[in-house]
Amino acid sequence: MWNSLRIAWLTGLVAVWLLGGCSQLGPASAPVPIGASTAPVGGTCNVQAAQWAVGKSGTARVVEEARVRSGARMARVVHPGTAAQAFDAQRLNLEVDGNGTITAVRCG
Repeated sequence: MWNSLRIAWLTGLVAVWLLGGCSQLGPASAPVPIGASTAPVGGTCNVQAAQWAVGKSGTARVVEEARVRSGARMARVVHPGTAAQAFDAQRLNLEVDGNGTITAVRCG
């Protein structure tokens, strides 16, 4: 009787161990790149919502926060002497001076 209980217990343990290897916790998600935002990507730019950024340093964090607050799909930092590109109502432009300080915020 003792041997049959031991065999039943070991058989159950082996079954649990084997079945445990068959389970999945779900698909692995790709890691978020460093510096990437998980904030929703918007659409048409609202320049008033990004005006708070004027006078701040044009760091990646400030640029991304201005993009998110403005609702723009993308943002770019415009340095002095940069040629103008085609107008895009979904883009936020943050103009900076030679020190990297944001001097103006515009959509386009």
